Amino acid sequence: MSEVTDDASSPVPAEEPGRQIVPLLAPRDGVPDVVTTAEGVAKAAAALSEGTGPLAVDAERASGFRYSARAYLVQLRREGAGTVLLDPIPTAADLAPLAEVINPLEWILHSADQDLPGLAEIGLAPATLFDTELAGRLAGFERVGLAAIVERTLGLELRKGHGAADWSKRPLPDSWLNYAALDVEVLVELRNVMAAELDEQGKSDWAAQEFEHIRLAGPPKPKADRWRRTSHITSLKTQRQLAGARSLWQAREDLARKRDVSPSRVLPDSAIIDAATKDPRSIEALRALPVFGGPRQRRHSRIWLQALEDARTLPDSELPPKTPPFTGPPPASRWARHDPDAAERLTAARAALAALGADVSVPVENLVTPELVRRLCWDWTTPADGEVEAAIDRVLDAGGARPWQRMLTVPVLASALLSAAEQKGSGGD
Repeated sequence: MSEVTDDASSPVPAEEPGRQIVPLLAPRDGVPDVVTTAEGVAKAAAALSEGTGPLAVDAERASGFRYSARAYLVQLRREGAGTVLLDPIPTAADLAPLAEVINPLEWILHSADQDLPGLAEIGLAPATLFDTELAGRLAGFERVGLAAIVERTLGLELRKGHGAADWSKRPLPDSWLNYAALDVEVLVELRNVMAAELDEQGKSDWAAQEFEHIRLAGPPKPKADRWRRTSHITSLKTQRQLAGARSLWQAREDLARKRDVSPSRVLPDSAIIDAATKDPRSIEALRALPVFGGPRQRRHSRIWLQALEDARTLPDSELPPKTPPFTGPPPASRWARHDPDAAERLTAARAALAALGADVSVPVENLVTPELVRRLCWDWTTPADGEVEAAIDRVLDAGGARPWQRMLTVPVLASALLSAAEQKGSGGD
Protein backbone atom coordinates (compact mmCIF):
# COMPACT_ATOMS: atom_id res chain seq x y z
CA MET A 1 0.00 0.00 0.00
CA SER A 2 1.38 3.44 -0.89
CA GLU A 3 1.65 6.05 1.79
CA VAL A 4 0.92 9.75 1.98
CA THR A 5 1.44 12.18 4.83
CA ASP A 6 -1.02 14.76 6.03
CA ASP A 7 1.58 16.31 8.30
CA ALA A 8 5.29 16.54 8.79
CA SER A 9 5.62 13.74 11.29
CA SER A 10 3.52 10.71 10.86
CA PRO A 11 2.83 8.90 7.64
CA VAL A 12 -0.71 7.64 7.29
CA PRO A 13 -1.94 5.03 4.85
CA ALA A 14 -3.19 6.42 1.59
CA GLU A 15 -6.96 6.46 1.64
CA GLU A 16 -8.24 3.46 -0.27
CA PRO A 17 -11.26 3.80 -2.52
CA GLY A 18 -13.22 1.48 -0.26
CA ARG A 19 -12.24 3.15 3.02
CA GLN A 20 -15.23 4.66 4.79
CA ILE A 21 -15.39 7.25 7.53
CA VAL A 22 -18.24 6.39 9.87
CA PRO A 23 -20.42 9.32 10.94
CA LEU A 24 -20.81 9.59 14.69
CA LEU A 25 -24.38 10.83 14.97
CA ALA A 26 -25.53 9.92 18.47
CA PRO A 27 -23.96 8.71 21.73
CA ARG A 28 -23.95 4.94 22.07
CA ASP A 29 -25.85 5.15 25.37
CA GLY A 30 -28.16 7.95 24.26
CA VAL A 31 -28.19 11.51 25.54
CA PRO A 32 -28.52 11.62 29.34
CA ASP A 33 -30.71 14.08 31.17
CA VAL A 34 -28.93 17.23 32.27
CA VAL A 35 -28.02 17.28 35.97
CA THR A 36 -29.54 20.39 37.54
CA THR A 37 -29.96 19.52 41.26
CA ALA A 38 -27.81 18.69 44.27
CA GLU A 39 -29.33 15.21 44.29
CA GLY A 40 -28.39 14.78 40.64
CA VAL A 41 -24.82 15.85 41.36
CA ALA A 42 -24.53 13.29 44.16
CA LYS A 43 -25.82 10.51 41.88
CA ALA A 44 -23.45 11.54 39.08
CA ALA A 45 -20.51 11.57 41.48
CA ALA A 46 -21.42 8.09 42.72
CA ALA A 47 -21.67 6.74 39.18
CA LEU A 48 -18.34 8.24 38.14
CA SER A 49 -16.66 6.84 41.25
CA GLU A 50 -17.62 3.36 40.04
CA GLY A 51 -16.00 3.93 36.66
CA THR A 52 -12.44 3.11 35.71
CA GLY A 53 -9.56 4.92 34.10
CA PRO A 54 -9.25 8.59 33.12
CA LEU A 55 -12.10 11.05 32.77
CA ALA A 56 -13.12 12.67 29.47
CA VAL A 57 -14.04 16.31 30.08
CA ASP A 58 -15.43 19.15 28.00
CA ALA A 59 -17.15 22.43 28.80
CA GLU A 60 -19.36 24.71 26.74
CA ARG A 61 -19.09 28.46 27.20
CA ALA A 62 -20.99 31.35 25.65
CA SER A 63 -18.15 33.25 24.01
CA GLY A 64 -19.48 36.06 21.87
CA PHE A 65 -22.63 36.24 23.98
CA ARG A 66 -21.41 36.60 27.58
CA TYR A 67 -18.63 38.61 29.18
CA SER A 68 -17.45 35.83 31.47
CA ALA A 69 -15.66 32.68 30.41
CA ARG A 70 -17.75 30.58 32.79
CA ALA A 71 -18.87 27.09 31.85
CA TYR A 72 -22.57 26.77 31.05
CA LEU A 73 -22.49 23.01 30.46
CA VAL A 74 -19.95 20.44 31.62
CA GLN A 75 -19.64 17.05 29.93
CA LEU A 76 -17.98 14.11 31.70
CA ARG A 77 -17.47 10.52 30.62
CA ARG A 78 -15.66 7.60 32.21
CA GLU A 79 -15.48 3.96 31.23
CA GLY A 80 -18.05 1.96 33.16
CA ALA A 81 -19.95 5.07 34.22
CA GLY A 82 -21.27 6.54 30.99
CA THR A 83 -21.72 10.23 30.23
CA VAL A 84 -22.80 13.02 32.58
CA LEU A 85 -24.15 16.35 31.33
CA LEU A 86 -24.00 18.89 34.15
CA ASP A 87 -25.55 22.35 34.31
CA PRO A 88 -23.12 24.20 36.63
CA ILE A 89 -25.31 27.28 37.00
CA PRO A 90 -28.01 25.91 39.36
CA THR A 91 -25.60 23.39 40.92
CA ALA A 92 -22.58 25.65 41.55
CA ALA A 93 -22.95 25.39 45.33
CA ASP A 94 -23.45 21.63 45.26
CA LEU A 95 -20.37 20.39 43.39
CA ALA A 96 -18.20 19.29 46.33
CA PRO A 97 -19.17 15.57 46.02
CA LEU A 98 -18.33 15.66 42.32
CA ALA A 99 -15.02 17.44 42.89
CA GLU A 100 -14.06 14.86 45.50
CA VAL A 101 -14.49 12.09 42.94
CA ILE A 102 -13.10 13.62 39.75
CA ASN A 103 -10.37 16.02 40.90
CA PRO A 104 -7.93 13.18 41.77
CA LEU A 105 -8.30 11.69 38.26
CA GLU A 106 -6.47 12.19 35.02
CA TRP A 107 -8.63 14.37 32.78
CA ILE A 108 -8.69 14.19 29.01
CA LEU A 109 -9.55 17.44 27.26
CA HIS A 110 -9.11 18.87 23.79
CA SER A 111 -7.52 22.35 23.97
CA ALA A 112 -7.47 22.19 27.73
CA ASP A 113 -6.34 25.77 28.22
CA GLN A 114 -9.72 26.92 26.91
CA ASP A 115 -11.77 25.05 29.51
CA LEU A 116 -9.63 24.69 32.63
CA PRO A 117 -10.05 28.28 33.92
CA GLY A 118 -13.85 28.13 33.78
CA LEU A 119 -13.87 24.71 35.43
CA ALA A 120 -11.51 25.91 38.16
CA GLU A 121 -14.01 28.68 38.96
CA ILE A 122 -16.48 26.01 40.08
CA GLY A 123 -13.94 23.99 42.04
CA LEU A 124 -13.12 21.38 39.38
CA ALA A 125 -9.45 20.80 38.55
CA PRO A 126 -7.51 17.69 37.48
CA ALA A 127 -4.67 15.94 39.28
CA THR A 128 -3.12 15.11 35.91
CA LEU A 129 -3.98 16.04 32.35
CA PHE A 130 -3.92 14.69 28.80
CA ASP A 131 -4.63 17.26 26.08
CA THR A 132 -5.50 15.59 22.76
CA GLU A 133 -5.08 18.83 20.78
CA LEU A 134 -1.59 19.42 22.16
CA ALA A 135 -0.78 15.75 21.63
CA GLY A 136 -1.65 16.21 17.96
CA ARG A 137 0.69 19.19 17.70
CA LEU A 138 3.56 17.34 19.30
CA ALA A 139 2.89 14.33 17.07
CA GLY A 140 3.23 16.58 14.01
CA PHE A 141 -0.39 16.50 12.85
CA GLU A 142 -1.12 19.45 10.60
CA ARG A 143 -4.83 19.46 11.47
CA VAL A 144 -5.42 19.32 15.21
CA GLY A 145 -9.11 20.17 15.57
CA LEU A 146 -11.03 17.47 17.43
CA ALA A 147 -12.99 16.39 14.36
CA ALA A 148 -9.84 16.16 12.23
CA ILE A 149 -7.91 14.09 14.76
CA VAL A 150 -10.85 11.78 15.47
CA GLU A 151 -11.33 11.17 11.76
CA ARG A 152 -7.64 10.51 11.16
CA THR A 153 -7.03 8.22 14.12
CA LEU A 154 -10.38 6.54 14.75
CA GLY A 155 -12.06 6.72 11.34
CA LEU A 156 -15.08 8.50 12.81
CA GLU A 157 -16.76 11.69 11.64
CA LEU A 158 -17.69 14.25 14.25
CA ARG A 159 -19.89 16.69 12.40
CA LYS A 160 -19.70 20.39 13.10
CA GLY A 161 -22.40 21.49 15.44
CA HIS A 162 -23.10 24.13 18.01
CA GLY A 163 -19.71 25.00 19.50
CA ALA A 164 -20.20 28.71 18.86
CA ALA A 165 -23.79 28.78 20.14
CA ASP A 166 -25.09 30.69 23.16
CA TRP A 167 -24.79 27.96 25.79
CA SER A 168 -26.23 30.26 28.44
CA LYS A 169 -29.61 29.74 26.76
CA ARG A 170 -32.15 27.74 28.73
CA PRO A 171 -33.54 25.23 28.09
CA LEU A 172 -30.78 23.81 25.90
CA PRO A 173 -32.15 22.27 22.68
CA ASP A 174 -31.93 18.50 22.31
CA SER A 175 -29.67 18.79 19.24
CA TRP A 176 -27.19 20.84 21.26
CA LEU A 177 -27.12 18.26 24.03
CA ASN A 178 -26.53 15.50 21.50
CA TYR A 179 -23.60 17.49 20.12
CA ALA A 180 -22.24 18.09 23.62
CA ALA A 181 -22.40 14.42 24.58
CA LEU A 182 -20.58 13.42 21.39
CA ASP A 183 -17.67 15.73 22.27
CA VAL A 184 -16.66 13.35 25.09
CA GLU A 185 -17.90 10.14 23.49
CA VAL A 186 -14.53 9.03 22.07
CA LEU A 187 -12.03 11.09 24.07
CA VAL A 188 -10.85 8.11 26.13
CA GLU A 189 -10.23 6.03 23.02
CA LEU A 190 -8.57 9.00 21.32
CA ARG A 191 -6.31 9.56 24.32
CA ASN A 192 -5.07 5.97 24.16
CA VAL A 193 -4.35 6.18 20.43
CA MET A 194 -2.53 9.50 20.78
CA ALA A 195 -0.52 8.24 23.77
CA ALA A 196 0.63 5.30 21.67
CA GLU A 197 1.54 7.66 18.80
CA LEU A 198 3.59 9.88 21.11
CA ASP A 199 5.30 6.87 22.63
CA GLU A 200 6.20 5.53 19.19
CA GLN A 201 7.73 8.89 18.28
CA GLY A 202 9.66 9.11 21.54
CA LYS A 203 7.72 12.18 22.66
CA SER A 204 5.82 10.92 25.70
CA ASP A 205 8.02 12.82 28.14
CA TRP A 206 7.74 16.00 26.07
CA ALA A 207 3.96 15.68 26.18
CA ALA A 208 3.91 15.01 29.93
CA GLN A 209 5.87 18.21 30.56
CA GLU A 210 3.55 20.22 28.31
CA PHE A 211 0.41 18.78 29.87
CA GLU A 212 1.66 19.65 33.36
CA HIS A 213 2.55 23.16 32.23
CA ILE A 214 -0.99 23.68 30.91
CA ARG A 215 -2.52 22.18 34.04
CA LEU A 216 -0.69 24.58 36.32
CA ALA A 217 -0.74 27.66 34.09
CA GLY A 218 -3.95 29.21 35.39
CA PRO A 219 -5.93 31.81 33.46
CA PRO A 220 -3.98 34.04 31.06
CA LYS A 221 -2.91 37.42 32.38
CA PRO A 222 -4.83 40.34 30.87
CA LYS A 223 -2.83 42.18 28.23
CA ALA A 224 -1.96 45.81 28.76
CA ASP A 225 -3.83 48.46 26.80
CA ARG A 226 -6.50 46.03 25.59
CA TRP A 227 -8.49 48.99 24.32
CA ARG A 228 -5.94 49.34 21.53
CA ARG A 229 -7.30 46.12 20.04
CA THR A 230 -10.49 48.00 19.05
CA SER A 231 -11.08 47.47 15.34
CA HIS A 232 -9.80 50.35 13.19
CA ILE A 233 -8.17 52.10 16.16
CA THR A 234 -5.36 53.17 13.81
CA SER A 235 -7.82 55.39 11.92
CA LEU A 236 -7.80 57.81 14.87
CA LYS A 237 -5.35 60.62 14.22
CA THR A 238 -4.96 62.46 17.52
CA GLN A 239 -4.19 61.57 21.11
CA ARG A 240 -7.46 63.18 22.19
CA GLN A 241 -9.39 60.89 19.85
CA LEU A 242 -7.50 57.93 21.27
CA ALA A 243 -8.45 59.08 24.76
CA GLY A 244 -12.09 59.16 23.68
CA ALA A 245 -11.85 55.62 22.33
CA ARG A 246 -10.16 54.44 25.50
CA SER A 247 -12.79 56.05 27.72
CA LEU A 248 -15.67 54.59 25.68
CA TRP A 249 -13.99 51.17 25.64
CA GLN A 250 -13.64 51.20 29.43
CA ALA A 251 -17.25 52.32 29.91
CA ARG A 252 -18.35 49.49 27.62
CA GLU A 253 -16.16 47.04 29.52
CA ASP A 254 -17.65 48.04 32.87
CA LEU A 255 -21.19 47.73 31.54
CA ALA A 256 -20.50 44.40 29.86
CA ARG A 257 -18.95 42.96 33.01
CA LYS A 258 -21.85 44.14 35.16
CA ARG A 259 -24.45 42.64 32.81
CA ASP A 260 -22.34 39.58 31.84
CA VAL A 261 -22.82 40.39 28.17
CA SER A 262 -20.20 40.24 25.44
CA PRO A 263 -18.77 43.77 24.96
CA SER A 264 -19.49 43.70 21.24
CA ARG A 265 -23.18 43.23 22.05
CA VAL A 266 -23.15 46.26 24.34
CA LEU A 267 -21.53 48.57 21.78
CA PRO A 268 -19.75 47.59 18.55
CA ASP A 269 -16.20 48.73 17.90
CA SER A 270 -17.34 50.74 14.89
CA ALA A 271 -19.52 52.92 17.15
CA ILE A 272 -16.60 53.58 19.51
CA ILE A 273 -14.41 54.76 16.63
CA ASP A 274 -17.21 56.89 15.16
CA ALA A 275 -17.95 58.63 18.47
CA ALA A 276 -14.26 59.15 19.28
CA THR A 277 -13.77 60.75 15.87
CA LYS A 278 -16.80 63.06 15.92
CA ASP A 279 -16.84 63.75 19.67
CA PRO A 280 -20.55 64.64 20.10
CA ARG A 281 -21.22 66.99 23.02
CA SER A 282 -24.93 66.49 23.56
CA ILE A 283 -27.29 63.55 23.80
CA GLU A 284 -28.97 64.72 20.59
CA ALA A 285 -25.67 64.83 18.71
CA LEU A 286 -24.68 61.43 20.10
CA ARG A 287 -27.97 59.81 19.12
CA ALA A 288 -27.64 61.24 15.62
CA LEU A 289 -24.67 58.90 15.07
CA PRO A 290 -25.24 55.40 13.70
CA VAL A 291 -25.89 52.78 16.41
CA PHE A 292 -26.27 55.29 19.26
CA GLY A 293 -29.80 56.18 18.18
CA GLY A 294 -30.97 52.57 18.43
CA PRO A 295 -33.33 51.47 21.20
CA ARG A 296 -30.68 49.39 23.02
CA GLN A 297 -28.18 52.27 23.05
CA ARG A 298 -30.47 55.18 23.93
CA ARG A 299 -30.82 54.08 27.55
CA HIS A 300 -27.02 54.24 27.93
CA SER A 301 -26.60 57.61 26.23
CA ARG A 302 -25.49 59.38 29.38
CA ILE A 303 -22.83 56.72 30.05
CA TRP A 304 -21.31 57.19 26.59
CA LEU A 305 -21.57 60.97 26.77
CA GLN A 306 -19.87 61.02 30.16
CA ALA A 307 -17.07 58.82 28.83
CA LEU A 308 -16.43 61.29 26.03
CA GLU A 309 -16.54 64.20 28.46
CA ASP A 310 -13.99 62.48 30.71
CA ALA A 311 -11.63 62.08 27.75
CA ARG A 312 -12.22 65.63 26.60
CA THR A 313 -11.19 67.12 29.94
CA LEU A 314 -8.07 65.02 30.49
CA PRO A 315 -4.87 67.04 30.85
CA ASP A 316 -2.43 66.60 27.97
CA SER A 317 -0.03 64.72 30.25
CA GLU A 318 -2.57 61.92 30.72
CA LEU A 319 -3.42 61.40 27.06
CA PRO A 320 -2.44 58.02 25.61
CA PRO A 321 0.54 58.04 23.22
CA LYS A 322 -0.22 57.57 19.54
CA THR A 323 1.71 54.33 19.53
CA PRO A 324 1.73 51.88 22.43
CA PRO A 325 4.88 51.88 24.57
CA PHE A 326 7.05 48.83 24.10
CA THR A 327 7.50 46.60 27.11
CA GLY A 328 9.84 44.35 25.17
CA PRO A 329 11.52 44.29 21.79
CA PRO A 330 10.00 46.45 19.03
CA PRO A 331 8.22 44.75 16.12
CA ALA A 332 10.68 42.57 14.23
CA SER A 333 9.99 44.53 11.03
CA ARG A 334 11.84 47.49 12.59
CA TRP A 335 14.91 45.63 13.77
CA ALA A 336 16.98 46.07 10.61
CA ARG A 337 16.74 49.84 11.03
CA HIS A 338 17.21 50.03 14.80
CA ASP A 339 19.65 47.17 15.40
CA PRO A 340 20.93 45.32 12.31
CA ASP A 341 22.94 42.88 14.43
CA ALA A 342 19.83 41.84 16.36
CA ALA A 343 17.96 41.47 13.07
CA GLU A 344 20.63 39.08 11.81
CA ARG A 345 20.50 37.09 15.02
CA LEU A 346 16.73 36.77 14.73
CA THR A 347 16.93 35.69 11.09
CA ALA A 348 19.52 33.04 11.94
CA ALA A 349 17.56 31.82 14.98
CA ARG A 350 14.30 31.55 13.06
CA ALA A 351 15.93 29.59 10.25
CA ALA A 352 17.59 27.21 12.70
CA LEU A 353 14.39 26.63 14.65
CA ALA A 354 12.42 26.05 11.45
CA ALA A 355 14.90 23.34 10.47
CA LEU A 356 14.69 21.81 13.95
CA GLY A 357 10.89 21.86 13.86
CA ALA A 358 10.88 20.06 10.52
CA ASP A 359 13.39 17.52 11.82
CA VAL A 360 11.42 16.59 14.94
CA SER A 361 7.99 17.22 13.39
CA VAL A 362 6.87 19.78 15.96
CA PRO A 363 5.59 23.30 15.11
CA VAL A 364 8.20 25.93 15.90
CA GLU A 365 5.84 27.77 18.25
CA ASN A 366 5.62 24.58 20.34
CA LEU A 367 9.41 24.27 20.49
CA VAL A 368 9.81 27.73 22.00
CA THR A 369 7.51 30.75 22.04
CA PRO A 370 8.26 33.33 19.34
CA GLU A 371 8.22 36.10 21.96
CA LEU A 372 10.96 34.37 23.94
CA VAL A 373 13.09 34.02 20.81
CA ARG A 374 12.63 37.70 20.01
CA ARG A 375 13.64 38.74 23.51
CA LEU A 376 16.72 36.50 23.41
CA CYS A 377 17.90 37.88 20.07
CA TRP A 378 17.16 41.53 20.92
CA ASP A 379 18.85 41.52 24.34
CA TRP A 380 21.67 39.13 23.47
CA THR A 381 25.23 39.91 24.51
CA THR A 382 27.89 37.23 24.20
CA PRO A 383 28.77 36.20 27.77
CA ALA A 384 32.24 37.09 28.98
CA ASP A 385 32.94 33.51 30.03
CA GLY A 386 32.07 32.24 26.53
CA GLU A 387 29.45 29.84 27.90
CA VAL A 388 26.87 30.60 25.23
CA GLU A 389 24.66 27.56 25.76
CA ALA A 390 24.49 28.14 29.52
CA ALA A 391 23.53 31.77 28.98
CA ILE A 392 20.79 30.85 26.51
CA ASP A 393 19.49 28.14 28.82
CA ARG A 394 19.15 30.66 31.63
CA VAL A 395 17.15 33.01 29.41
CA LEU A 396 14.82 30.24 28.23
CA ASP A 397 14.39 28.84 31.73
CA ALA A 398 13.49 32.28 33.09
CA GLY A 399 11.00 32.65 30.24
CA GLY A 400 9.18 29.44 31.19
CA ALA A 401 10.57 27.04 28.57
CA ARG A 402 10.22 23.43 29.67
CA PRO A 403 13.26 21.11 30.02
CA TRP A 404 12.49 19.22 26.80
CA GLN A 405 12.25 22.48 24.88
CA ARG A 406 15.58 23.72 26.24
CA MET A 407 17.26 20.40 25.54
CA LEU A 408 16.30 20.68 21.86
CA THR A 409 16.58 24.39 21.22
CA VAL A 410 19.54 25.61 23.28
CA PRO A 411 22.24 23.98 21.08
CA VAL A 412 20.47 25.10 17.92
CA LEU A 413 20.07 28.67 19.12
CA ALA A 414 23.67 28.79 20.32
CA SER A 415 24.90 27.72 16.91
CA ALA A 416 22.68 30.30 15.21
CA LEU A 417 23.82 33.19 17.41
CA LEU A 418 27.47 32.24 17.05
CA SER A 419 27.06 31.98 13.29
CA ALA A 420 25.49 35.45 13.13
CA ALA A 421 28.38 36.86 15.19
CA GLU A 422 30.96 35.20 12.96
CA GLN A 423 29.32 36.61 9.84
CA LYS A 424 29.43 40.07 11.35
CA GLY A 425 33.08 39.63 12.27
CA SER A 426 34.03 38.46 8.79
CA GLY A 427 32.15 41.29 7.11
CA GLY A 428 29.47 38.93 5.79
CA ASP A 429 26.71 41.30 6.83
